[in-house]
Amino acid sequence: MASMLMNSLRNCPPVNPVWAVQYASRSLSTSVQHHAQVQTKSKKTLAKPGVKNIVLVDGVRTPFLLSGTTYADLMPHDLARAALQGLLHRTNLPKDAVDYIIYGTVIQEVKTSNIAREASLGAGFSDRIPSHTVTMACISSNVAMTTGAGLIASGQCDAIVAGGVEFMSDVPIRHSRKMRKTMLALNRAKSLGQRLSLIGSIRMAHLTPELPAVAEFSTAETMGHSADRLAAAFGVTRLEQDEFALRSHKLAKQAQDTGLLSDIISFKVPGRDMVSKDNGIRPSSMEQLAKLKPAFIKPHGTVTAANSSFLTDGASAVLIMSEEKALAMGYKPKAYLRDFVYVSQDPKDQLLLGPTYATPKVLERAGLTMNDVDVFEFHEAFAGQIMANMKAMDSDWFAQNYMGKKTKVGAPPMEKFNLWGGSLSLGHPFGATGCRLVTTVAHRLQKEGGQYGLVAACAAGGQGHAMVIEAYPQ
Repeated sequence: MASMLMNSLRNCPPVNPVWAVQYASRSLSTSVQHHAQVQTKSKKTLAKPGVKNIVLVDGVRTPFLLSGTTYADLMPHDLARAALQGLLHRTNLPKDAVDYIIYGTVIQEVKTSNIAREASLGAGFSDRIPSHTVTMACISSNVAMTTGAGLIASGQCDAIVAGGVEFMSDVPIRHSRKMRKTMLALNRAKSLGQRLSLIGSIRMAHLTPELPAVAEFSTAETMGHSADRLAAAFGVTRLEQDEFALRSHKLAKQAQDTGLLSDIISFKVPGRDMVSKDNGIRPSSMEQLAKLKPAFIKPHGTVTAANSSFLTDGASAVLIMSEEKALAMGYKPKAYLRDFVYVSQDPKDQLLLGPTYATPKVLERAGLTMNDVDVFEFHEAFAGQIMANMKAMDSDWFAQNYMGKKTKVGAPPMEKFNLWGGSLSLGHPFGATGCRLVTTVAHRLQKEGGQYGLVAACAAGGQGHAMVIEAYPQ
């Protein structure tokens, strides 16, 4: 696909070498005026006859921290518990008022395989509330939210807590397969002779540990390597990627300094200080970014540590309800959760193109166009991934040849896109990012006076997600 894309895109007017100049003119500027209020637009509501309105009451998250820093001695359920307790405190939600709790995570701690249950009990929720854990790579908490939305829509529940957590400071490392087989055989051995024989069979090779996979199981390729190939296929330059990464950090810093990241709850880490803000936001300069070497395809790749999201510890949680239930409990919701879709593509050459496929699909379901959307929040796995998706979305050729569409959906305008930073700067705890995206859209719609927001994200396995969010009337 890579060579086909390169050849075709070079000859295709919507996506050509001049694109970088055109893109720059669309403003990668960091001088966005966050506090400028946009007049609230009057558009049709997306409510559907006979369908329950599902609302986001509120959302919180722990500070997202670089793995191996302040959270290093905790366990995943500690972070998830902190997020849940923060949600309880912020909403004054009675601990028995929730019908179901759903959490997303990717790399599971073996001691707490159903982390939703352990975290909810630790947070003080009633032990009568069922809880389960879901996983779908980087969109795991999106799945938690939409699963909850489905329970509400079907009438099974009225109030759901959904969230996600990831803890990269400590990941499960297994013994080798040979060693595991030997240890299990030792457990079954019935005599001292059998045990001694098994112990004597252990060799040095048995002691080689197995780390969690960093590559796609189906393709044996790392996501960073795939991102580098995708950037090359769409002609995304190193300069474009570094510019976007710098933009993300500068916007995140502005949002942090002006108090816009209000979803963060302070967390007292046992034995350490209170943590109140993300620690991965580090605005630099283009000169500094240019000094970094390629991280995956060496020596000529364009993806570096600086234009990639970093390993992060963190947790998030949201309270979603039927509108009727929320109003009956005295809440003023932040937003409606409207249409959503999941998509899946070739995990080899289209691993990170989930937003390109999901965006037109969810807009079509909602009866909207790109021009109707006021706020865009896309997951930034890599700067190159974002830029490649932008080019794919802005290409009639790609829409016609890969998506079966007559015309392109169009790329999101940068003046509406990830204005408070993104995963490149705020961090990306795999299982928790989805809730951050949705809560950020709700807050930006309130702040900017918009009506419709769009969340989109890619995920391992060539999967993706998009959701339309509608501002709640103020």
